[in-house]
Amino acid sequence: MVAFSILAGGYDVFIATYLFNTATSSLSLVAKHPSGPNPSWISLHPTNRSVLYATNEISSGGLQSFNIDAEGVVSSAVQTISSGGDSPAFASALSTGEVAVFNYGSGNGRIVRTTSPTTFDDSAPLITFPVQSSTSVSHPHMALEYNGEVFVPDLGGDTIWRLGRTSYTGGWKIQGSFPQPKGSGPRHIRVSNNRLFALHELSSTLTVQSIPPAPNGTSTIFQSVSIVPPDQPQGAIFAAGEIQIPTPTKRFPVPYIYVSNRNVGVQDPRGDSIAIFEHVNQGTRSEGLKLVNQVFTGIDQIRGMEFGPADRGAEEFLVAAGVAGTAGTLVFKRTDGGRNLELVAKNLDIATRTSFVWV
Repeated sequence: MVAFSILAGGYDVFIATYLFNTATSSLSLVAKHPSGPNPSWISLHPTNRSVLYATNEISSGGLQSFNIDAEGVVSSAVQTISSGGDSPAFASALSTGEVAVFNYGSGNGRIVRTTSPTTFDDSAPLITFPVQSSTSVSHPHMALEYNGEVFVPDLGGDTIWRLGRTSYTGGWKIQGSFPQPKGSGPRHIRVSNNRLFALHELSSTLTVQSIPPAPNGTSTIFQSVSIVPPDQPQGAIFAAGEIQIPTPTKRFPVPYIYVSNRNVGVQDPRGDSIAIFEHVNQGTRSEGLKLVNQVFTGIDQIRGMEFGPADRGAEEFLVAAGVAGTAGTLVFKRTDGGRNLELVAKNLDIATRTSFVWV
């Protein structure tokens, strides 16, 4: 038997622990651990799987730290500090020992130092993103560490901000940006093979581009493709959710791109799909994105999904859930080299979840 603990955040007052047994293909709810309000996004420490961070996605937003034991039991919050704004929708632990938290509702955020893995230095200044026109707003939705910078996609500003170190304090500041298609709403991003892949919520598109030189270089978007599945019911309204590009392994050598659709309108009886793309012809004039599959999941508005850890042989599994409906939490297995997904386990004890980590 191989069993994995999976932690799940959501719009509630607890973090859930599930146990996924690969031998029996079972997913069991083990516990609900009290947390602060709306731990909608959870993130592991990059090198210490016994440390967890969570947002409190409320108007007076918070950032929390927790300990995790070997059975996936989450402690009470070790520390809670302010995120500096309204509705932090994302937190990410950086390789530097800092934790980035950004506020969707107020267009700002912080990158917080830690004095120990679970102890925050609350002196981090607030980073506020400019509003670029009288008709735009700033909605930072993610932080991605890359080559000494932090990229922040701004869903309201149609741009990706670049944060770099300040020369005086060693903190972080806005040092540049690069634009995204007008009205697209960049939500989440990934980097693979020296390319930046952006998932756009408002246009439900996936783009691929080269990474511009810092701080304000430009680059061409090689291709922008719709992620919406065909044959949708009248009244369906889509808003892209999450993007994952698992690191290639011997079993899965092709880095397929997995993106989740969220239908916030009239529902498809098949539920929302996970679209699978392949990045093709890199470095040529025909570089772009090829749709491989649309896998319908039965989930309503997939917001969170996460692949299992490759270093423990779980890279074939993907856990996912919706922010609406009653589908619960599902685990899929990659098949056909990653070109398809097969449902292997389901748990209905909690109707909705929004983010996951494997511990």
